[in-house]
Amino acid sequence: MTSQSLNQTTTAPLVQRPNVVAVGTIVWLGSEVMFFAGLFAIYFTLRSTSPQLWNTEAGHLNVPFATVNTLILVSSSFTCQFGVFAAERLQKRATGWKPTQWGMVEWFFLTYLLGACFVSGQVWEYSNLVQEGITISSSAYGSAFYLTTGFHALHVTAGLFTFLLMIGRAFAVKNFGHREATSAIVVSYYWHFVDVVWIGLFLVIYILK
Repeated sequence: MTSQSLNQTTTAPLVQRPNVVAVGTIVWLGSEVMFFAGLFAIYFTLRSTSPQLWNTEAGHLNVPFATVNTLILVSSSFTCQFGVFAAERLQKRATGWKPTQWGMVEWFFLTYLLGACFVSGQVWEYSNLVQEGITISSSAYGSAFYLTTGFHALHVTAGLFTFLLMIGRAFAVKNFGHREATSAIVVSYYWHFVDVVWIGLFLVIYILK
């Protein structure tokens, strides 16, 4: 081998392959987009066939409460991202009491609390609507409302369990490294997706009711 070819070999740039876990998560989220697109289609179809029903039943919605609940979920997306930033700098725990010194564990635990508040708010809203006679079997409106928001609540609950797993994993490992940071990034992809879907549901169900 000549010195010229040797220099070309040693100076050749390394191929940066995308992370397999991140790519797989993005592909899976693509299938989730199709799933929620189907729920949106069901909602719009039922609303187009029963416009008068929507005019009367949608009046039972507590829009101010849903707005506050939405802000809680949206704020959890920011706390989740701060946790990702901490994971990327390989900071597992806080180095001080200030939020700027928090690690991934503290930010993810705060995200968990905000998500739990959102789900609890939805359960409270469901109980009020049931008392007013709006159930999943009462009308097309009830079916559309509970199917769309209910499946989203299940996705949020799954995300909450994932945050607990991430926190537990952070305590279990001796050395918090790039593998744990990658897992935190993947979890954030899912959580941001859930938040964006809810913003769409909120606009369709509560604002354009």
